[in-house]
Amino acid sequence: MAVTHADLAPSRRNFDLGSKTGAFLMVLSILLGLFSFILCLISEASRSQMIWEASSGEGKGMKSECTYSSSGKIPLLSATGAFFALAMAMVIQHTYLLVAVSKSDSLLIISWDPDSDFAKSLTWQAGFFFVATWVCFAVGEILLLIGLSVESGHLKNWQTPQESCLIIRQGLFTAAGVFGLLTVFLAAGLYITALRAQMHTQDQENRHREILEAAVLYASPPRSPGRIRAVSNENPTARHDQNAHTLYHYLTAFDKHSNLV
Repeated sequence: MAVTHADLAPSRRNFDLGSKTGAFLMVLSILLGLFSFILCLISEASRSQMIWEASSGEGKGMKSECTYSSSGKIPLLSATGAFFALAMAMVIQHTYLLVAVSKSDSLLIISWDPDSDFAKSLTWQAGFFFVATWVCFAVGEILLLIGLSVESGHLKNWQTPQESCLIIRQGLFTAAGVFGLLTVFLAAGLYITALRAQMHTQDQENRHREILEAAVLYASPPRSPGRIRAVSNENPTARHDQNAHTLYHYLTAFDKHSNLV
């Protein structure tokens, strides 16, 4: 059985780019981002509302007071779960990318060739994905922290009328969930960019190896065959086929036949 370059190539390690472990971690982080988005939607649907009530003051006429529609436990728990799920997804993705890229020699080759157009485009793409991922992550986590601080402020005595009530505006938890989704998908884009860079350099290495092998094969001069020495008392004789006739024999026979006629 023939041995190919794939057989001679080293097998992928667990934390290499493109390995099964890397694909599993990327899918897991995306699922955590989706789970965080769902929890944000639950928090948005169950967030506390402000209810105004008119009450009579002591000799001051009517005055308006507010109460909360709920204690805020459900949105508080949902937002807490979304906060930690998004943080776990971010830690998993960037920790894996940091380990995989640091162990990849092919990505270091790209960084040594800054004049390459492919390297420049990949550098811009990787920089965009990296910065955009951290910006979306920071905005999403800050929005969740704001929601947590507001919902945790009226866990007790939420039915007691107050002069002012602090609530979350509509859409805050939804915006946090959207930024969480953008975070995991942008991090996946960063992973795909690094994987493209590694595949490109591996293709270049294989092409260079084939060129070197072909150059070595054609550069070596062919061996000249040795002289053929005749054995003593050996005279090569030409073998003629007696049944073979040339065109001259046919023409001669035809002339003789015509003269007889």
